[in-house]
Amino acid sequence: MADRVLLVEDDPRLAEMLQDYLGQAGFEVTVATLGAAALQQLSEAHFDAVVLDLMLPDMDGLDVCRRLRPQNDTPIVMLTARGDAIDRIVGLELGADDYLPKPFEPRELLARLRAVVRRRSHAAGGGQTTMRFGRLQIDVASRTALLDGQPCELTAYQFDLLLALSKNAGRVLSRETLMDLVKGEELDAFDRSIDVHISRIRAEIEDNPKKPRRIITVRTAGYLFAKAQP
Repeated sequence: MADRVLLVEDDPRLAEMLQDYLGQAGFEVTVATLGAAALQQLSEAHFDAVVLDLMLPDMDGLDVCRRLRPQNDTPIVMLTARGDAIDRIVGLELGADDYLPKPFEPRELLARLRAVVRRRSHAAGGGQTTMRFGRLQIDVASRTALLDGQPCELTAYQFDLLLALSKNAGRVLSRETLMDLVKGEELDAFDRSIDVHISRIRAEIEDNPKKPRRIITVRTAGYLFAKAQP
């Protein structure tokens, strides 16, 4: 069965081109030209990934992301023509899994889509089902993290990052290693995107995110997931 992608793009020429290109690559692509229509589609049908343009006629793509995330963890790849890095940071903080600045090569979008879909299917078919670290429980099968029994609000990408760190507990992982573990292939990415996602994960699993005891920053080296945790 083909993986289903919701393409949220109001430029008809670009939408048609991407629909054809991704369709030839094996994806089933549905196009929405408005943010409200995209949210409606996502509430009514299952999609394996969302390609979301930030510049939409009826609402900002960031608003779409903000409204979607509380009840839906479908991977989101943002498309943005904006040059300001702050928009990309905000998008990642709101729950986007990846981003691609316009103009872009369709082949790169295809690679990123395949990566996010592969991460989802790989995690769903994983072997070990539950890991416990003190008060933190990570359930691989249901793709949930619980702190003191309460669910942590993590995007698909953030859960995969937490999973990669926890499976390598006690080891320092560089940003490049984390990107490789999570995406499964080398792709150009926003330098600090990992840091933004780690910050969001800490906000969910740390007692004091400003003084983390579970995910520790090792200066100039990367991040370490502590084996012994409170």
